[in-house]
Amino acid sequence: MSQENSLHNRAVWFDIPVADLDRADSFYAAVLACSVDRVSMPGMSFSVLEHDKGNGGCLVQKPDEVASDRGILVYFNAEGRIRDAVAKAREHGGEVVEDTHSIGPHGFRAIVRDSEGNRIALHSESDA
Repeated sequence: MSQENSLHNRAVWFDIPVADLDRADSFYAAVLACSVDRVSMPGMSFSVLEHDKGNGGCLVQKPDEVASDRGILVYFNAEGRIRDAVAKAREHGGEVVEDTHSIGPHGFRAIVRDSEGNRIALHSESDA
């Protein structure tokens, strides 16, 4: 995590519980158009979403912690490609809960269930 990140952002990391790490890796790589890197250690594996200098997070195989309809809603950056991201979500085992819609001066969002059943939001300043 960069110093700028730790000084200016309230949320600095997230873990997304998944039932099937391979399936979740494929879903998030396609929907977010980013790399997903597997990390293996004795007794555990997880996958880190590409984040360079931004806030980051990972996919952790914890099937008992997957929640589909409540709890914290994480917004993922789909800037300039929100409609493509929604299409990729459908193609990779996700379900559209709320299709792309305006959130006023804050841009556009879509809410989807990922390939594992977690509810996430996709966000873009433009409806593209």
